[in-house]
Order: sequence, then C-alpha cells, then structure tokens
Amino acid sequence: MGSHLLQLPYGRTYLTVKLPDGVSADWIEPVETPSVPDGLAEVENALDHPEDVHLSQWVGARTAAIAINDKTRPVPHHLLLPPLLKRLESMGLEPQNIRLLIATGTHLPMPAEEFKLILPQEIIERYPIISHNCDDASNLIYLGETRQQTPVFVNRLFYEADIRIVTGNLEPHHFMGFSGGAKSAGVGLAGRETINHNHAMLLDPLSHVGEYDHNPTRQDIEEVGQIMGIHFALNIVMNADREIVRAFSGSPLSVMLAGIPAARAICQTMVPHRYDLVIASAGGHPKDINLYQAQKALTHASLLTVDGGMVILVAACPEGSGSKGYEHFMEGITRHEDVFDKFQQQGFSVGPHKAIQIARDATRIGIVMVSDMPADLVHRLCLQPAALLEEAITYALTRLSPLPRVAILPKATTTIPVTVSLD
Repeated sequence: MGSHLLQLPYGRTYLTVKLPDGVSADWIEPVETPSVPDGLAEVENALDHPEDVHLSQWVGARTAAIAINDKTRPVPHHLLLPPLLKRLESMGLEPQNIRLLIATGTHLPMPAEEFKLILPQEIIERYPIISHNCDDASNLIYLGETRQQTPVFVNRLFYEADIRIVTGNLEPHHFMGFSGGAKSAGVGLAGRETINHNHAMLLDPLSHVGEYDHNPTRQDIEEVGQIMGIHFALNIVMNADREIVRAFSGSPLSVMLAGIPAARAICQTMVPHRYDLVIASAGGHPKDINLYQAQKALTHASLLTVDGGMVILVAACPEGSGSKGYEHFMEGITRHEDVFDKFQQQGFSVGPHKAIQIARDATRIGIVMVSDMPADLVHRLCLQPAALLEEAITYALTRLSPLPRVAILPKATTTIPVTVSLD
C-alpha cells in the first residue's frame, strides 16, 4: 500500500518523517496476528501438552540448567520462566540447584547489575544466575566433533546438570534460518572455537533466512545440541508487537518442527517485486542495540533491493558497533571490495564476520545508516552516516531514478520477504 508518513521503531522510541511529494512506498511487515489472551496460560498449556517428551520424565533429577537469552533478544522471561521454574521445583529440585545460564554466545558476558534488564527481581533473588563466557576455558568441556568437524565446547555447568533445558523465542534468523530450539545452548553456551567453526558456514548459499531443512549452519547446530545432550526446549513465537502467539515445549527438534510453521505464517510476506530504495528499521530495542544485531535487518532488506539500489538502515545502536573485533578488522579498509581479500588472508572469526556479511550487500547496493553512532565510526565501517532520516531519504533519492520504487520495512529483522518477481 502507498504510505507517506513513516513511523519507524528506533531504539526505545520512533522516528517519524514524511516522504517528499510524489514519492509513495509499499509498507511491508509481518502478518498482523492476534496474541493469545493470556501469555502465561499459553506457556502453562505448552508445558502441559509437550510435542513429545514431558518434563516429568526427569523426576528425581537433582540439578537443572536452563539456557536463557541475553539482553540482545526481546524474550519475555517474566512469562516464560515462572511456569517452568515452578514445575522443576514441584519435581523436587531445590531453587539453589536450578541454574539460569545467560546464553551470550560471543557477546560480552552480562554483569550482575544488568540481570534486572532481562529477569524479574524475584527470580534474581531465588535462583543462581551465571553469564556464559565463551573464552573461559576453565568452564568449557570438549565433547567431540560434528560431521562438519565443528569442535563442540560447551559450558561445563550446563553439561553437568541432570536436566539441560533451552528457552527463548523462535523467529527468523538471517543465516541460521530460524532461531530457537538447540541454538540457545548450541551457540549461546558454546566456546568461541565452536561458534567460529559453525558460523563460517554462513557463507554457504543455503545459509539464509527462512531455510531450515537444508541450512548447513542450522543443521550443524542441531548436531551440536544432540552432542550436548539438550533434554528439553520451551520456545515461544511472537507477533510483530512482541506478544505471545504460541508456545511449544518438548525435545528441541520437535519444538522446531512445530514452531517453524507458526513463525513462518507470521513473518513470511510475499511482495510483488524488488525495490530501488528500501527503508528498513531493525525493529527497535533490543534488535538495534548495536550494529552487530542491526545488521540482520540489512540482510533482510537487501533481499528486496535491486542491484544498484539503496537501503536506509534505521537503527539507534546506542552500544555502537557491538564488536571491537569487527572495528579492528575494518582498520585500513576504505572499500567494501577489500574486505574479501583481508577476510581470506585472516580466515573466519566471529566479530569480523560482520564485515563480510555487510560487504556482500554493500558491493551490490548503497547503504545509508541513520543511528546514534558517531559519524566517524560509521565512516570507518565504510557506511554512509545520516543524522536524520529526512537527510538519508534526500541523499538516496538524489542518487536514484526519478520515480524510484520504495519499500518500508518497519520490522525488518522479523520479516521474511519473498519476491514474486526478481525484476
């Protein structure tokens, strides 16, 4: 549909701007889907009716470890965790023997003073909470290799628990196909070597949003999860307003198979063609907490952009790039084309991998960033900064055809755009 007045999520607020006269845009977002009347009741129902295995199978266990998402994921832990924790205690587990492990992956460990950003105070006071550190070799245990030779290093506290549980939301992921299931531990509680080797597969053409069955990156994580011995998963699917639509529990694989169709029904959107200009918001906080996270929106937006077109990425990024490794990699680079040579020389590593993900798009399309990041930092990352959305739109329109086709993705990170035509 045509739209002139834009209101795009930006951090914890919105940016609003009017398109110039004579310019219209198609508004593309996830399918409007009502939430369940009671999110807590939906989680309870999922635990009452698992896809396959039931938690009661582990009655008699003395310890449990639960992987929970960190501050970069918009997970309503206040709805997801209380029913799960209550059931574990009803099975005889003492609160001090139920560990919540914050699944940070290669992100910086969350300090204790930040736990309140993701957890209710009553949970913080009742259960031990530990933030994972992928570089802490003393708390990693090696379990062997996957068929893709990914070395499996896992958080020792997670692996040594009698019950190993993953939680989180199931939604599109720009190269893993979908988040959810085993990923919370297979990446979130893994060692850096595990994550580096797995994520190197993102260069495979089948490692893209919406692909699960044949996605080598995702299927490798399924095997990592099996080697880790994850017993149980509790995942939710949310609508565009981050409200619970469905909850699923059971083995990680059964949760993925049940949850993906629900997520796809909300997030996959058919569009008639590709566009000259795509204005994309990552979806606001925490999806635009830094460029490391907001880049996912760029990947989705680029799928809708013609060669030689432009993307305006709207992302607050109050924490900057989100990766010093990415910034260091970009030192001395003045063109995105040079990223490929340097990447080949240095080999794959998480952090710098953002450079090649962005370069794959930036060598085909122009990218303008509207953010709170210092302009000099944006320039150092070989991107075009704009202080205002109006400024970015003017910049883009002066470099495109007189009557450009324009699309707006207000929640690009959770939108799977599928074009009917590639013109």
